[in-house]
Amino acid sequence: MLGLELFDIALIGIAAFAAGAVNSVAGGGTFFSFPALLAVGVPPVVANASNSVSLWPGSLAGAWAFRRELERFSKTLPMLSLVAFVGGIAGGLLLLATTNAAFSKLIPWLLLVATVLFAFSAQISAFVKRWKPAPEGADERHIGPGGYLFQLVVSVYGGFFGAGMGILMIAALAIQGFKDVHEINALKNWLSAVIYSVAVGTFVIANAVSWPHTLVMIVTATLGGYWGAAVARKLPALWLRRFIIAVGGVLTLYYFGKTL
Repeated sequence: MLGLELFDIALIGIAAFAAGAVNSVAGGGTFFSFPALLAVGVPPVVANASNSVSLWPGSLAGAWAFRRELERFSKTLPMLSLVAFVGGIAGGLLLLATTNAAFSKLIPWLLLVATVLFAFSAQISAFVKRWKPAPEGADERHIGPGGYLFQLVVSVYGGFFGAGMGILMIAALAIQGFKDVHEINALKNWLSAVIYSVAVGTFVIANAVSWPHTLVMIVTATLGGYWGAAVARKLPALWLRRFIIAVGGVLTLYYFGKTL
């Protein structure tokens, strides 16, 4: 099938399903899918490009599963989407200008910061509100200039390094005062899809995608993304927060281990 061995199809298919599911809940799905591509012999650069293309529809599927929550952000979603698009382009250009050695050393620290920010997001949000209280009667879903700037930084990170992007985005939204974990997930899935779109366009135009592997992974990652989002909406918020923090911790330890 598609010139691939049955074992290869099974391995990358299962890994992509897991990646799509994890991305729809917390982010970090690349931890599953990218190593699977390397394991079946895909060169690193092509594996990275193919992985980005494969996970893009999964992000869209996850956003669609949270469409009811997304409708609550009709006023801010267009600007947030534009910020994600611009940040994704900037991050991609920054990646091209960064050496592999410098990038490898930066990865675990970025993940550590993202995980800690999310774990203590409630305390940080409370501190921010005491320092700069919101006007009485203000919409709790309102995003000010500082919030858009924060999302721009996260989007640049996403274009620069996809793994852990979801965790960092969740942390950014939580710190801004968003309390509903499912609304945060809805925004995270949609904005991740926008950022992935930048990478998809770039890699496809550059002909850097292994389509036999990518086609298998697109199907299973999309199914995983929709399934993960559907399950996440039924989970208690506390369980979801703990799972997100656990994913962030595992990713951080993994990438710190790689630098040793």
